[in-house]
Formats: sequence, structure tokens, C-alpha cells
Amino acid sequence: MNVDKAKKRIAKQVKKGFKGYPQLSLAYFGKTSDIATEVVVTFTLAEGAEPQEQKFVSENDVREDETIQSVLVKIIDRAGANSVLETDGVSII
Repeated sequence: MNVDKAKKRIAKQVKKGFKGYPQLSLAYFGKTSDIATEVVVTFTLAEGAEPQEQKFVSENDVREDETIQSVLVKIIDRAGANSVLETDGVSII
């Protein structure tokens, strides 16, 4: 899947806002606020449930990495997430 198409599909899910559980959260991290070198995906099955995390790391910007963005779309689809939340910007690590 091309990176722009994947980013649009993710943005469409994020735009819906909180619609209940299961919930998937995306947070981007990097050494500067310009380049996100890792993304942390947090899956929460139900309110109060223990969240599960998975991290993807790249030397380049993960937001522009076609493989990582495609994997994020597949994770959202396969998890059956009702809500997809995304942290704005890049958090500095």
C-alpha cells in the first residue's frame, strides 16, 4: 500500500474520535520534533484492561515509511479497533 493511502486511512480512523473499546493509540517519538524515528502502538481491549504495546523503529521518519504505515493500517483492521487515537506531533525522547 502506498504511504499516502495508508496515512489517509489512518487519519480517517483518527478523525472519528473515541467510539468505545477496543481502542488503539498511536504515539510518535524522535530525537527532534521534525523526525519521528519510532511509533508506539497501544492496544486496549476494554476499559480498565491492561494495555498492550508494540514499538516500531526506523532510522528515517516512520510517518513516511511505507512499510510501517501499511503495518499500522493492518493492525487497526485486524484489531477491530472501534477507536483510533493519535498523539499530535512528535514527542522528544
